[in-house]
Amino acid sequence: MDTFSIRDLRERSGELVRNAEAGHLSLVAKHGHPLFLAVPLDEHLLEGGLAVALACHLFAEKVLSLGKAAKLSGLSVETFIERLGALGIPAVDYAAEEIDDEIDLLSN
Repeated sequence: MDTFSIRDLRERSGELVRNAEAGHLSLVAKHGHPLFLAVPLDEHLLEGGLAVALACHLFAEKVLSLGKAAKLSGLSVETFIERLGALGIPAVDYAAEEIDDEIDLLSN
């Protein structure tokens, strides 16, 4: 998630628009304090509402854990996982080494 200052809004508005078109959230700050969040208007925002879309974006960007994102969305963890799947966002994202370690633990 990129952060823009108030000055950046005047000088880098094109970059803010490109971020939104690419589906990225952007934080706008004034004097280093968060002021507002620019959320791309896309079909999951329209279908599920702001809370669900924001939770999905923040989870996908690894800003929130699965549990915290589900809580923000107002959905149960199971329903939130289903929503992630419908959007093509993996609910579990292990590195190959972690999967190998888990398999080793299970086989002992």
